[in-house]
Amino acid sequence: MKSKHLMTVVASAIVAGSLPNAAAAEDLTLCWAAWDPANALVELSKDFETKSGHSMSFEFVPWTSFADRMLNELNSAGQLCDLMIGDSQWIGGGAENGHYVKLNDFFDANGIDMGDFIPATVTGYAEWPKNTPNYYALPAFGDVVGWTYRKDWFERPEIREAFKAKYGRELGEPATLEELKDIAQFFQGRDIDGTTVYGAAIYTERGSEGITMGVTNALYNYGFQYENPDKPYDLDGFVNSKGAAEGLEFYKELYDTATPPGSSNWYMSENIDAYKSGQVALQMNFAFIWPGVEADPNVGGGKSGYFPNPAGPAGQFAQLGGQGISVVAYSEKQEAALEYIKWFAQPEIQARWWELGGYSALRAVVEDPGFADSQPYAQTFLDSMAIVKDFWAEPAYADLLLSMQERIHNYVVAGQGTAQEALDGLVEDWTEVFEDEGKL
Repeated sequence: MKSKHLMTVVASAIVAGSLPNAAAAEDLTLCWAAWDPANALVELSKDFETKSGHSMSFEFVPWTSFADRMLNELNSAGQLCDLMIGDSQWIGGGAENGHYVKLNDFFDANGIDMGDFIPATVTGYAEWPKNTPNYYALPAFGDVVGWTYRKDWFERPEIREAFKAKYGRELGEPATLEELKDIAQFFQGRDIDGTTVYGAAIYTERGSEGITMGVTNALYNYGFQYENPDKPYDLDGFVNSKGAAEGLEFYKELYDTATPPGSSNWYMSENIDAYKSGQVALQMNFAFIWPGVEADPNVGGGKSGYFPNPAGPAGQFAQLGGQGISVVAYSEKQEAALEYIKWFAQPEIQARWWELGGYSALRAVVEDPGFADSQPYAQTFLDSMAIVKDFWAEPAYADLLLSMQERIHNYVVAGQGTAQEALDGLVEDWTEVFEDEGKL
């Protein structure tokens, strides 16, 4: 295993001397999750191969095992990956444990300005410590939890009349979480074209990160905070506030009254399947699915609509997804890997990335006057990225996540205890993690 000091020396040497001359032809391996955007990146990367003379290989791992597989690779100083599109929560560990090359000097030498990217993606995907100009990744894929709905069902006169008769308002995109719950409950068990349908597909998966990535969209909007804004790692009264408990109760009620039978362990793929097969009126999911929805013969072509996570009593927020792309410190091909970063950062490549179904975080792309009308979901993506919050990005994030998965699933799905008890227990768990880390 190479030392952190040596990695810094190598990276500095690359920035100072080698980059102006193209590296010898290399076969680079880029590691990411196995999902639709990865397929788009394979297509996009053909341009890099042509222009650079390097060849690209890809190691894509299903989301449910992505973290275990790739964090093991990093923690063992493995050399499989030259480039890593790691999850946003990994940035702290990637920086503090020396897994990722620090990119500040490289960015400066090549005119790559983090001010050119959506601020939330810089903070979420690239910086450590947060809100400091220390960069270990380039924002690669902007993503956020939002909602998809059966616009064609919403527009049916008989459904609209029934909804208005019951709730006294027009059926449309919800402005609040309470309105969303009303809509989901309205569709629960309803007969549409001779088929029983259900309200909403939401995240409930326990094994990796699913239920956490779902419940936060309620918790944030009811007042949950990860810590005291004025005292880092001070959790009591913020994680388990009265509002946070109400948000958790909301999520459980949504699960209990408005989701399909058997949806106790659902995440991205299960929600996609339920929506595309016509089982549900609403789907919670990350924005990456929207190009696939539009292209689907059953629910695309104007049959679906999109809206940001609605507001709650304490504001309007949405769970950040997405990732940055980093150069792995254990790679012996760092010079070529940095060439890939430089190529990927170009505005014309970022524009093509959006066209292929990738979600560019470059402001020149998303702030273009034609962007909002470029896809039916483009405006919702912009609106959603403006309200994001993210999970812990601490090096101990995996332990923090494991506790939240267990506490939330036990309450929401298994019905154990109360919301307040679940969050009080989470405070105890997280406090112990931070004590073990020497943060308290």
